[in-house]
Amino acid sequence: MARALTRDAAAVRVFPPAVPIVAILAGIGLTKLWPIDLGFERAEPLLRHLGGAIIIAAIAFAVWAILLFRRSGQDPAPWKPTPAIVARGPYRITRNPMYLTMVFLCLGFAIRRMDLWILALTPLAVWTLQKWVILPEEAYLERKFGDAYLAYKRRVRRWL
Repeated sequence: MARALTRDAAAVRVFPPAVPIVAILAGIGLTKLWPIDLGFERAEPLLRHLGGAIIIAAIAFAVWAILLFRRSGQDPAPWKPTPAIVARGPYRITRNPMYLTMVFLCLGFAIRRMDLWILALTPLAVWTLQKWVILPEEAYLERKFGDAYLAYKRRVRRWL
């Protein structure tokens, strides 16, 4: 009798870093085609600095999360096997610090560029990450770790 093979990895359907990149580039393209004037000067220093600070903070948060993954012997790629649940560092605040970073990158670029199109595409990026990356990951982790992952889910929120 043939046994169904279960793959030791999440059934992620998109390359996660492509999601914010596409949202940002599409927003820039749409701004060139159909600009939306916010009434601010493009070089508004406060907004440029705020957007830049969000981008830098997001990158630092992602590096922290990736370093913890690597130190635990794991590959941060969601299509690779997960040998253990990482629940320290940024994983005490959010179950998805790397995906949260991607959302904040979209927001940071939207603010820095004062780009309403990027801002408008950010919820679509969130939905895409949730539907095609996070939910398959959670299903995989629940199958693999059972009660330990369910307890982690009860303690730590998905986003913030």
